[in-house]
Amino acid sequence: MDRMAQTDFLRPRPDTPVVVHPATGEVLPIVCDSPHSGTSYPADFGHAVPMSLLRRGEDTHVAALWDQWPAHGATLIEATFPRTYIDPNRSEADLDPAQIDGQWPVPLAPSVKTRQGLGLIWQRISRDGVATPLYERPRTVAEVEHRIARYWRPYHAALAQAIDDSVQRFGGVWHLNLHSMPNDVYKRLGRTDAPPLADFVLGDRDGTTCAPEFIQLVGETLAGFGYSVAYNEPYKGVELIGRIGQPHLGRHSLQIEIRRPVYMDEDTREPNAGFEPLRGHLRELMAVVAAHVRSEMARRG
Repeated sequence: MDRMAQTDFLRPRPDTPVVVHPATGEVLPIVCDSPHSGTSYPADFGHAVPMSLLRRGEDTHVAALWDQWPAHGATLIEATFPRTYIDPNRSEADLDPAQIDGQWPVPLAPSVKTRQGLGLIWQRISRDGVATPLYERPRTVAEVEHRIARYWRPYHAALAQAIDDSVQRFGGVWHLNLHSMPNDVYKRLGRTDAPPLADFVLGDRDGTTCAPEFIQLVGETLAGFGYSVAYNEPYKGVELIGRIGQPHLGRHSLQIEIRRPVYMDEDTREPNAGFEPLRGHLRELMAVVAAHVRSEMARRG
């Protein structure tokens, strides 16, 4: 990607925080979302680290890898803004009072992610096991409220609308939460006893957010393509699948993580030779998922 294209790729899009790609042709109760692949960096970010380091937080190209979902009857939703600016896969209350300049108007509930510097508003980013602060000063109340109102809430509203539409129309939904993971994730987590990182990690919060046959179908299909697959290790899923997944109500939610070197160079963020083969395999997986959903709908009558 040349310098001009790279600049355009990263340009702010304040009027388009989220893009919704509706199903083309047949509509199925499948909703897919990519909350972390955004590369449009808001002009008011105010970060104090180089862009090359900041971009390590992106799930770069994930939405592009899965962009054929609408042709298979699914709605695809993607954030255009980066997760390092504000993370759609965190609770609105997942903030540390110490990171805010001023009195926050409602009670906060900082999670372990916030304590790691990776909450709603990221505070640091790591490379080679070294964590670097993102900012030189705390964000003001007004700055954080702006990010929530203009970016976090529109994303959640679009996703909630797509989920609700599927449930109302079909009586259920199959939701896939799409991500990628850094190759050094275990080092970032401080894990020294970890197994080799799988090519794909499927998360259902230890069997609570989707039917077991659904996660097994996805895992076995990926393994059939030759990829290694792990379940809930080291990622189980966070805010979004925890909120959406209620399999006893026909609401199935599954998180899919792809190891980044499978499809891109982590330093340059450019697609590598594995990108197109992976994209082809994911297209085949989409057809398998669509067939499963059709079968489940027919079984329910």
